[in-house]
Amino acid sequence: MNPDDHFEEMAAGLDRYATVPEDVLLDVVTRDGACMWLYTNENEPSWTGDEVSDRELAARICAGCPVRRECLELELRTAGPATVGVWGALSDEDRRALYPVWVARRSRAESDVDGGPSA
Repeated sequence: MNPDDHFEEMAAGLDRYATVPEDVLLDVVTRDGACMWLYTNENEPSWTGDEVSDRELAARICAGCPVRRECLELELRTAGPATVGVWGALSDEDRRALYPVWVARRSRAESDVDGGPSA
């Protein structure tokens, strides 16, 4: 699978959250997110300050999280291309690559709903 197809597939997986309000996504992520559980229960991981090690640790925490997609949707909406860190189990580089694909899907969907031409 080429990278473009991979990001298109990922963006398509987020389509189900397109109409979910941000406050609802935020509630779900803060209530059910694996990282939030760690902080709430005073089990914050030991961050090293080393970007690669910290990214790997965050990715491991995210890997078992039940709300990865909701988290990713929220981060794409709120940070967009200025995203940093690990959110939704993706590095900032991957989210920056995903972002234009996600925006294009949303624009096409809005155009279809408004009766405009689809790309």
